Amino acid sequence: MRYTLRIWRQAGPDEAGSLVPYQVDGITPDMSFLEMLDVLNERLVAEGSEPVAFDHDCREGICGACGLMINGVAHGPQRATTACQLHMRRLDPARPITIEPWRARPFPVLRDLVVDRSALDRIIEAGGYISAPTGSAPEANSLPVPKSDADAAFTAAACIGCGACVAACPNGSATLFTAAKVTHLGLLPQGQAERHTRAVAMLTTQDALGFGGCTLTGECTAACPKEIPLSTITRLNHDILR
Repeated sequence: MRYTLRIWRQAGPDEAGSLVPYQVDGITPDMSFLEMLDVLNERLVAEGSEPVAFDHDCREGICGACGLMINGVAHGPQRATTACQLHMRRLDPARPITIEPWRARPFPVLRDLVVDRSALDRIIEAGGYISAPTGSAPEANSLPVPKSDADAAFTAAACIGCGACVAACPNGSATLFTAAKVTHLGLLPQGQAERHTRAVAMLTTQDALGFGGCTLTGECTAACPKEIPLSTITRLNHDILR
């Protein structure tokens, strides 16, 4: 199959960028989206051109590095799927594909499709951990946790920190990410001691880094590859108000 691509090319953070058209041939339906970009880059290198820079690591939908806007949708058209797990059979060869980096003020473009997402790390550093000394690991069943809390904590802990929620949000808010990190710790017994100070510290850091405010539009949950629910944000708000 042949695809027509329009890819954002930007030489550096201080350079102007633009969408550049490409044609890529020999694409099979079972190729992943990143494998398609690999094919394009192999051709560009063979031609002596600069390959397209894009971020990736595990290519298994686990690490969250493969953040791309595909036809204006974070991670592409398939729900609950990262860009690395999106297969080309999901995209119509008759329609051009526009590929852009995450668009958010705290995510500056480093080069082409690669953005600096370290702002999310700063939010984690502000309180996304348990610092209370608890000694050695306890026996698994020694601290009973209600099943509803355990299920909600596991759901929130599935967040891979890809930043799709930020890219999809019209306000550029990272509140779903912050809420997921606050929730999965705050629902467990070990996280109770710092539950409320953690929520305040992480949300304050989020605001200081330039992320927008949450207005509960729900675009974040629609784009989230791990389907973190909007109710996670209500838990964050609850801890803030407490």
